[in-house]
Amino acid sequence: MRAPIGNFNDARPAVDCLGLLTAPVAEAVRAWRGDVPAEQLIYVDTDPEIADTAVFVEHYGQEMLDVSANCVVVAGKRGGESTLAACVVRSATRVNVNGVVRKQLGARKASFASMDTATGETGMEYGGITPIGLPADWPLLVDSTVVDTEWVLIGSGRRRGKLMVPGKAFAQLPGAEVLEGLGI
Repeated sequence: MRAPIGNFNDARPAVDCLGLLTAPVAEAVRAWRGDVPAEQLIYVDTDPEIADTAVFVEHYGQEMLDVSANCVVVAGKRGGESTLAACVVRSATRVNVNGVVRKQLGARKASFASMDTATGETGMEYGGITPIGLPADWPLLVDSTVVDTEWVLIGSGRRRGKLMVPGKAFAQLPGAEVLEGLGI
């Protein structure tokens, strides 16, 4: 199968390679519902050594930066309580943690979650975290530009491999809130 974006040698529907995904991502793909059919979630095999955005773009081409997104875990704190959430922004931007995230979570302070917290709470590998398969009770903050992108390349739950997902699908994920200005 030819990937809808980029130049990848191995692209196939994610439903056909659940064993290559982490357990929470595989379960979310298996249980997929919504306007976008599960068969439109595409898995592409990539080298885990080039999973980080800058190296990935250097290898696959600058145009990948325009269609790639990152999913990061943040923690909002208020009065001794901590709330974990995930943010999805285009890779060319950074998460507006102290503005949009803090306000959206009603937190006094917001910051990126530690690597141990992010991987432990998601069941995914650092550098491969994806919004597909996150804990269902987490807020999922999605920048509007991600939803407006025809196809988005994002982590697969592991450093090896990426998922290609129609942008509009991000708005349909559990806990999703589409926000302007999340990525700056």
